[in-house]
Amino acid sequence: MRVAPLPADQWDDDVRRALSVMLPDERLNPEGAGNLLTTLARHPRLTRAFLRFNVHLLFRSTLPARLRELAILRVAHLLGSEYEWEHHVAMGREVGLSDAAIEGAARGEGADELDQAILDAVDQLQEKANISDHTWAQLSAHLDERQRMDLVFTIGCYGALAMAINTFGVEPDQER
Repeated sequence: MRVAPLPADQWDDDVRRALSVMLPDERLNPEGAGNLLTTLARHPRLTRAFLRFNVHLLFRSTLPARLRELAILRVAHLLGSEYEWEHHVAMGREVGLSDAAIEGAARGEGADELDQAILDAVDQLQEKANISDHTWAQLSAHLDERQRMDLVFTIGCYGALAMAINTFGVEPDQER
């Protein structure tokens, strides 16, 4: 672990304000926040800015939740982020991803044309920071412009988050 979660005795109003963007009052504590947010809390201004963006992607995005979670799982798998993978397997199940779809995300194999286009978009953005014309056309057949924009930013955001998790050494919550 390179960046440890912020100890409870160092939590102050700035930390609580930063995390309040995403967490309800009852979870504004080191145990309720989990290892990732408690680690990010070491930099409250950055955390608040990041969480505002992340809240849009999780709760206000035009992209259907099932597709969002499929994309995030592919990102987590490609970048080897165990923490992100574990959290989003649970979230994916909550929004209707089957075990087969979750396993398919790890393999890069979608159940249908749209799922495959989502997984291909993740692979292409991770490899070349661009989606091919073919994949864009497939996405366009199913998603409107704003949904496609939300998809690109979801993939980018969760790629950056996976990089932070991996680099900081954020441990799964049960190990804390």
